[in-house]
Amino acid sequence: MTYKPKSEFLHEMQTRGFLSDCTDLEGLDEALLNGVVPAYIGFDATADSLHVGSLIQIMMLRWLQKTGHKPITLMGGGTTKIGDPSGKDESRPQLTGEKINENIAGIRKVFDKYLTFGDGPTDAVQPNNAEWLDGLNYIEFLRDYGRHFTINRMLTFDSVKLRLEREQPLTFLEFNYMLLQAYDFAELNRRYGCVLQMGGSDQWGNIVNGIDLTRRVNQNTVFGLTTPLLTKADGSKMGKSASGAIWLNEDRLSPYEFWQFWRNTLDADVGKFLKLFTELPVAECERLGALKGAEINEAKIILANEVTTLAHGADAAAAAEATAREVFEKGGVGDDLPTVTLDPADLSDSGISIVQLFVKSGLAKSGKEAKRLIAEGGAKLDDKTVSDAGMMIPRDAVAATLKLSAGKKRHALVKLG
Repeated sequence: MTYKPKSEFLHEMQTRGFLSDCTDLEGLDEALLNGVVPAYIGFDATADSLHVGSLIQIMMLRWLQKTGHKPITLMGGGTTKIGDPSGKDESRPQLTGEKINENIAGIRKVFDKYLTFGDGPTDAVQPNNAEWLDGLNYIEFLRDYGRHFTINRMLTFDSVKLRLEREQPLTFLEFNYMLLQAYDFAELNRRYGCVLQMGGSDQWGNIVNGIDLTRRVNQNTVFGLTTPLLTKADGSKMGKSASGAIWLNEDRLSPYEFWQFWRNTLDADVGKFLKLFTELPVAECERLGALKGAEINEAKIILANEVTTLAHGADAAAAAEATAREVFEKGGVGDDLPTVTLDPADLSDSGISIVQLFVKSGLAKSGKEAKRLIAEGGAKLDDKTVSDAGMMIPRDAVAATLKLSAGKKRHALVKLG
């Protein structure tokens, strides 16, 4: 991509590594220079929080607003009832309307940290596509909009083609998803003057469909922009860790665990992640990312602090760093470590086994995993290696706070309620 954008938003997107494809980069650049551009990204409400895998999209919306434009965080209250087949090998479980609304409320807590919502020209808005999808008359919809789509073309999109190649079932319900997402763009264009849809590169087919439909039915010029699909330097998927998804809401994942995820970034990813997930100047991101040896660890702490400050606030970031230094540098317990409180009913007369303790703390997903951790010498109780998988912790010992460690980087506190 050799074109050098003149608008501040596209300049940030290009220099920070957000840009994968754009339907008309020069045309979009001109629109951004000529006034406020409303732009949207859609989020289905399949959980009550977003995770780090969505953070690149959230940061795009934040930069959009910071550079004088209007973010639209479209909630898929309607499309969640179907499920986007993109990148999926099977259908999503069906959620009730009540659960979808609960999830939307949880997701809003994430956006409130990154965006300013309101009625101003650049204030963010959060419509719900259930507003227009739930009331659609199916026959009218097919007549007015279905005629703009051909089965031939729909079968060429990766979201459909890959499922069929793997001989995985693709329901007719899911097949309709791309029509409804395209309709979302046309509806947002009518209601909010939205002229840009953004998303991951796996959404390219859906975005192009929406552009085509909006041009046909509204006779308006609109644009699409995608980000690269993000993987870590070791090839693993962004947003996952040994303990599961890295959620953005603190009731799903503690600020300390969130901070620790970023502190454990691979050396080769530090510069890239600083540019994508912080607002530090690009030159500073590149300087920090080029550090070697022990110095790169300080760059990782800066990364963890900057990202955690955006997600959870400066106080949470400072507390997480203090806890990490206490645990790793001084061998202490650390007040901000994830804490699990046991129910007295979890204990037998003789106490609780060390294996159960690791499972209940979340440091092991199963008894089998806990036993393997112990066998490999990676399990510690109060900083002392556990060698006996049959070890029992007496009731009176659990009355105190116990520190569990899985390897060098994962820790938890356990106490009796």
